[in-house]
Amino acid sequence: MRGLFALVLLVGMGLAGFAVYMVQGFVSQQETALAQERAKTARTVATTQIYAPTRTITYGEQILPEDVMLIDYAVAFVPEGSFATLEDIFPDGEDVLRVALRQMEINEPMLAVKVTQPGGDAGITSRLTRGMRAFTIKVDVASGVSGFLRPSDRVDVYWTGSVSNGSVNPQSFTQLIKSGIEIIAIDQTADGDRSGASIARTVTVQVSPQDVGVLAQAQSSGALTLSLVGDGDDSVNETVLIDQRALLGLAEDPIIAQVEIAPVDRVCTIKTRRGAEVLQIPVPCSN
Repeated sequence: MRGLFALVLLVGMGLAGFAVYMVQGFVSQQETALAQERAKTARTVATTQIYAPTRTITYGEQILPEDVMLIDYAVAFVPEGSFATLEDIFPDGEDVLRVALRQMEINEPMLAVKVTQPGGDAGITSRLTRGMRAFTIKVDVASGVSGFLRPSDRVDVYWTGSVSNGSVNPQSFTQLIKSGIEIIAIDQTADGDRSGASIARTVTVQVSPQDVGVLAQAQSSGALTLSLVGDGDDSVNETVLIDQRALLGLAEDPIIAQVEIAPVDRVCTIKTRRGAEVLQIPVPCSN
């Protein structure tokens, strides 16, 4: 009996020790999990709510109140021009709607630059910056960068023509006249989300009133060519002026020196014959 009692006691103590070990492991796991959750909570980013489309809204579509919803967005990354209330989107009431200037996807923050003013339309007047004017340039497949231009792209404008400068042979040259001007419409559309290449006949750009005069004079006196500027390119182009001689690497026209010829004294003579000999005898000039 004593041996059996001792055996039961040992087994009980072993089971108790095993139970304590298991409890310690469980407690340790719980503490680790709790520490991880606390770390995640500490790293949680503060959010706010802004409006976004509930569906894909394409260029030119009116935006209705049921087309927008609130989404959570990180406070530190809220884009400028976002809308936090319906009153911001429809300040004149829900009957005075805005129109999309660019395509917007579901859950994409709605921004002021992507929509018109309340009651506005998607025409180019809504895309003109204060103090700027729209000017249309005639283009073809060559001068229009093979149809790869889109609204919101920036281009350099080159003029090619001839100037006489009073010389017999007019000088033909190409010059950069405007750099980095913004395109606001291609043909009759201002949709910046158009994809693929299409041959345009006109390109409308946004320029100052002074530049309207420059471009109008240039278009009437020569040919205009557009050169596409890359996204994010903020470089400033220097003066570009290429004539035929610079293109072909020819030297400049030689300068002909004007030599002043001194006046020569006038000599008058008369001829007289003495036998077979003819003599010239100097006499005073009458004139």
